[in-house]
Amino acid sequence: MLTTVCVLSALARRFPRPWARNLSTRDDASPSSTTPNEDKFKFDPHLWSTSTSFNADEVDKFRAMAQSWWDPQGPCQPLHSMNTLRVSLVRQGLLQTGLIPEDQAQTGRDLTGLRILDVGCGGGLLSEPLARLGATVTGLDAAEENIRIAQEHAHQDEAIRERLTYEACTAEDFCQRNPEVQFDAVVASEVIEHVDQQPLFVHTCSQLVRERGSLFFTTLNRTQESYLAGIVAAEYVLRLLPRGTHDWQKFVQPEELEGWLNAAGCRTRSVQGMVYMPVFNTWHWIPVNRVNYALHAVKEPALTSFID
Repeated sequence: MLTTVCVLSALARRFPRPWARNLSTRDDASPSSTTPNEDKFKFDPHLWSTSTSFNADEVDKFRAMAQSWWDPQGPCQPLHSMNTLRVSLVRQGLLQTGLIPEDQAQTGRDLTGLRILDVGCGGGLLSEPLARLGATVTGLDAAEENIRIAQEHAHQDEAIRERLTYEACTAEDFCQRNPEVQFDAVVASEVIEHVDQQPLFVHTCSQLVRERGSLFFTTLNRTQESYLAGIVAAEYVLRLLPRGTHDWQKFVQPEELEGWLNAAGCRTRSVQGMVYMPVFNTWHWIPVNRVNYALHAVKEPALTSFID
């Protein structure tokens, strides 16, 4: 392990150190920053109709991967294996908040009767296992190519295709077209680090979940460790992902995500670290969230009128 860290540290010297820059657009970008500026958590409702989280360059990256979503040995291999944690995160979170009746747990159809929104669903890698647990799932993705792949793959399975709906649009577009629609849970897994206007994105997700419903995020923390592991190692050394997949400056610290959720009337229930073991292609929960982490929040009824 020490040898690996030394090698990565040596390699990192050949790469730019984004935390050393004076970033005018992100004055909180230092990975050692733990005291967030409260003002940045405030969402301006007047920007609602003119802003979008859509980033064309980011969408193009995943549009180019469209044919690889369901290749378990391809660039999406870590996402396939991440489902062991992602599905349990959603299931356990909904069980703990009481949306899954106790007599329905452990039946193999734990999510029956629940409506879940999968934002940034890609080819449907997470949408399908949630549907297999009985949920009615709507998947959104800004790339039409990804939605076509998701639809084609879901159509092959009669057991779930009637419970899966996919739409090619952003979360903001969907929310504006369906202002009365709310879900029992909203999932945004490995998405927020690829969008613009991240506070807007979080606010939109909160608008799409019902009171006492849950929001689930998985993403990367903005630390030196995440630069070494998520970019240097994953994209350049091990080549688990295409180069340029991630922009370290768009990684999100847990304190930031919690702040945006709090401003949207949601309370964070848990933040858990995650680690990927590429040799075994497995993910595990860990007590440290310096690289990958998962966050579960609940929309509180008493706090939903903050923009009135």
